[in-house]
Amino acid sequence: MDIFTPSDRSLKYQHELLAFMDEQVYPAEPVYEEQMAASGDPHHHPRILEDLKAEARRRGLWNLFHPHPQWGPGLSNLEYAPLAEIMGHSPALAPEACNCAAPDTGNMEVFTLFGTAAHHERWLQPLLEGEIRSAFAMTEPGVASSDATNIEMRMRRDGDHYVLNGRKWFASNAMHKNCRVLIVMGKTDPDAPKHRQQSMMVVPIDAPGVTVVRNLPVFGYRDREGHAEITFEDVRVPVEDVLKGEGEGFAISQARLGPGRIHHCMRAIGMAERALELLCARAESRTTFGQKISDRANIQDWIAEARIDIEQARLLTLKAAWMMDTVGNKAAQVEIAAIKVAAPNMALRIVDRAIQVYGGAGVTEDFPLASMYAHLRTLRLADGPDEVHKRSIARAELGKVRAKAAPAGAGA
Repeated sequence: MDIFTPSDRSLKYQHELLAFMDEQVYPAEPVYEEQMAASGDPHHHPRILEDLKAEARRRGLWNLFHPHPQWGPGLSNLEYAPLAEIMGHSPALAPEACNCAAPDTGNMEVFTLFGTAAHHERWLQPLLEGEIRSAFAMTEPGVASSDATNIEMRMRRDGDHYVLNGRKWFASNAMHKNCRVLIVMGKTDPDAPKHRQQSMMVVPIDAPGVTVVRNLPVFGYRDREGHAEITFEDVRVPVEDVLKGEGEGFAISQARLGPGRIHHCMRAIGMAERALELLCARAESRTTFGQKISDRANIQDWIAEARIDIEQARLLTLKAAWMMDTVGNKAAQVEIAAIKVAAPNMALRIVDRAIQVYGGAGVTEDFPLASMYAHLRTLRLADGPDEVHKRSIARAELGKVRAKAAPAGAGA
């Protein structure tokens, strides 16, 4: 299968997921808003989500992200990518409805690849069933966490336990009512080689010494799943809850983030598509100075540029997914870095123009554009800021030149 020829099963899931979106998800959006408002709790888990989950499961639209056939349909990155885009049209509902929401997707893959049989039974299976949620605790307020080797949380060995002390923040999903478990990254050996100092451990969110201090609003939005600041004070973690082994934390983080970036970028493309639909509908329905907004040349330029930008970003993301499937994550690292820069910036540009067409209404909560903008702007920081990915791309390009120049220099 190449990037221009979708597999039959991917097309089947696309067709079924589009029907689910039209028949269930979009009609549920106002119900979701009503149930959230009635609760008065920004982290309320509304009934409509459980209804959508049950319906998605009934339709076989469950764990679509999972590449291992025993846990899901076993789709490749390239087969799943269009499904992530479709779910991105309704980011607050569709991913969770299909049990494909971050950070659970990455955490489930980590448990699958590196967890023990006990981890599978206690945590992975309930996550796969959609019974619980999880969070990933890596970022810290005291260091530049874009360089994971900066992480300072101390994980000190004490007999058959490790003792954890430190502070994390932006642990997305930790405020969710069903969050039960954290995957935590910290330093087990500060004297080891740079990329062998870190480990990852499984920590129940209610373990003694774990305190969820607060939720961190994002551009004023208090997301339902939350972005938590969490302190760890003498938290004792059994040695069997170290994932893969001591010193493997950095390697696990790299394995975890590759597929997740494909998911994020395709959902961003889905948001861009919906923003473009909203832009066009608004431009067609509004008149200024005796002329429809859609007839104005600058608006038509925006529409045309949006279509071009979306198609470019989609092709680059599909290429990255195809390379991950065919030659592996390491060989695709430049493409993965490129899409992480390209897709959120593209989507932000289109959402921003849609807001402009909506006028004052675009920055209110009456329409999804302001929320999309806030979340997409955050995505330029999540899983590594733009600058880190650009640095990786630049180093790869410079490496090609330096490799060519090396023989000549060596013989001089």
